[in-house]
Amino acid sequence: MSLINETHDINLTSWVSCANDASTDFPIQNLPFAVFRRKDSNEEFRGGVAIGSQVLDLNVVANANIFTGLAQEAVVAANAAALNEFMGMGIEYWSALRLALSKALRAGSEHQATLETSLVSQADIEFSMPCHIGDYTDFYTSIYHATAVGSLFRPDNPLLPNYKWVPIGYHGRASSIDVSGQEFHRPKGQTKAPDAEVPSFGPAKRIDYELEMGIYLGKGNELGDAISIKNAEDHVFGFCVFNDWSARDLQAWEYQPLGPFLAKNFASTVSPWIVTTEALAPYRTAWTRDENDPQPLEYLDSEENRKQGSFDVTMDVQIETAKMRKEGVEASKVSQSSFKHSYWTVAQMVTHHTVNGCNFIPGDMLGSGTQSGPEHIEAGSMLELSRGGKEAITLNNGEQRKFLEDGDKVIMRGWCEKSGFARIGFGSVEGTLLPAK
Repeated sequence: MSLINETHDINLTSWVSCANDASTDFPIQNLPFAVFRRKDSNEEFRGGVAIGSQVLDLNVVANANIFTGLAQEAVVAANAAALNEFMGMGIEYWSALRLALSKALRAGSEHQATLETSLVSQADIEFSMPCHIGDYTDFYTSIYHATAVGSLFRPDNPLLPNYKWVPIGYHGRASSIDVSGQEFHRPKGQTKAPDAEVPSFGPAKRIDYELEMGIYLGKGNELGDAISIKNAEDHVFGFCVFNDWSARDLQAWEYQPLGPFLAKNFASTVSPWIVTTEALAPYRTAWTRDENDPQPLEYLDSEENRKQGSFDVTMDVQIETAKMRKEGVEASKVSQSSFKHSYWTVAQMVTHHTVNGCNFIPGDMLGSGTQSGPEHIEAGSMLELSRGGKEAITLNNGEQRKFLEDGDKVIMRGWCEKSGFARIGFGSVEGTLLPAK
């Protein structure tokens, strides 16, 4: 597991002065990765690192040859249109580059004059997907979400008996995942009203968001080999905030017996920055399992996982309607939760996914599943907030929603705060629902 080291020191400051603002998502203690280029340019997309309101251009860093050894090899690999090669190099390379970047960006660094020309304002860039996602698996790790949704779909049996024994997941569609700013049309498909004899076809009426964490895999494993829980996180490069859009009326008709299909594969959106597992070390927290619940089987349990297997990442959701944009009204916050509420940890997800010999490749992604907390206001979906569409949610301009309407933009954010450490954030992920084609 990634442990706290000198890169997390709260006393570190940067010669990039905007990174020293206590409210920034991207202080020197964070240093997340993305793929970017200047807006409206013909530049090649390449790797970048967030520092305050700026991006450190890794093309300049790689060509400057100011690093040595593993760090220089890593920055050359990260200077690419996709970060897969860098992600596949493994934890030693990730950590070496993070330390080198931290030292180069600290106040008083000998490399300041060289790197000042490599900064680009985040206001002047556009993002690409940070890596090629070969495969994507969506989990179901919030017991609060699983129970709430189960009670809507199966009132007599809301939580299926396998939930407390095995991390539940399904294979999702990687090709429709896009970076923040994604716009997509309301999907079409089959639905069936409770009082209808036959299903009907047309645009989905119950479009929803799902507040999730995205988990990027780094160094993979060979087909047939399992990853043990003791070194599972050595294979986890980092995290993003993830919106897994859902068509609830399509889902209700199609999900039995094989699970999600058209209700989920039309769009998913990731925040552009990947916050590394190492950066999140200070915000780890103990993972517990209620003594009255089944305890994990041996392959899913370890002392390290119980001590610090969870991550305390605060996440919130805002809705900006077309009317709000037209009138200049701020987006309305509708809920807030935390990743620490997960019933299963990242290490358990990785371990279970590979216990049968399934192979990961660099850039594969796991979705955490909707992250809902124990209180209703901590619900990570409109399905829960509206109690299945029975209660309207009132936004700050007086508009009401049970599910999303055309023109609605959903904005999700994530951040970590802990006494004795700098606040770090993930930035935001934004996506907009357009009318059906």
